[in-house]
Amino acid sequence: MCGRYSIYEGMDHYLKQLSLDLVVINGYDDERINKYNVAPSTRVELIRPVYGGVSVDRVKWGWSPFWAKGKRPDPINARAETVMSGKFFQSLWPGGRALAPANGWFEWVPDPADPKRKQPYYIRAADAGPLYFAALAEVHSGLQVDERDGFVIITAAADQGLVDIHDRKPLVLGAELAREWIDPRTSTARAAEIVQAGCRPAAEFTWYPVSKQVGNVRNQGAELIAPLPST
Repeated sequence: MCGRYSIYEGMDHYLKQLSLDLVVINGYDDERINKYNVAPSTRVELIRPVYGGVSVDRVKWGWSPFWAKGKRPDPINARAETVMSGKFFQSLWPGGRALAPANGWFEWVPDPADPKRKQPYYIRAADAGPLYFAALAEVHSGLQVDERDGFVIITAAADQGLVDIHDRKPLVLGAELAREWIDPRTSTARAAEIVQAGCRPAAEFTWYPVSKQVGNVRNQGAELIAPLPST
């Protein structure tokens, strides 16, 4: 996963598709989010379990444990193969489970004739429905932004045709598994099973080339996810 995704509907759209039997504890703005080019370090909407229900928070995409702060940029992803056993994410697993709702994500494919030239592709659900990326987060309550806060998206090995786009993909969960992922009653063993085998298959996605304007983090707008005209 190359580090850009889109989330542009209002939060009600993602929450309703989840069909949560949980109360949304905090209020949130249900205006369209309109983030077509979410980049690392962006504060973006995250769904996470809290006492008595779930909370919607704007959290920085990227996280490091306290002992690694400042040594390198905060990682934005965590590999499914090592997230449960490695030291780096130990404080987030399994209690920091969260969902990063999205509409799609971007990958850059090198030109076979010139690897320095890359064509961005946009990947979304074939049915155009919302996506739920399995995430791990640290979030502290309070009116002020806490510098410790952040989240990472879990990634898995790409399968089938998606391998031609990139060898990794976000761990995208269907609505049923997404609900289970953020349910505090879900055991650590079951959460591990979801990480290992819960990702939606490539057959449920579609992808197409888009404008290279997405490469500039300042660019936003629906034109970034529009297919390039066929030649």
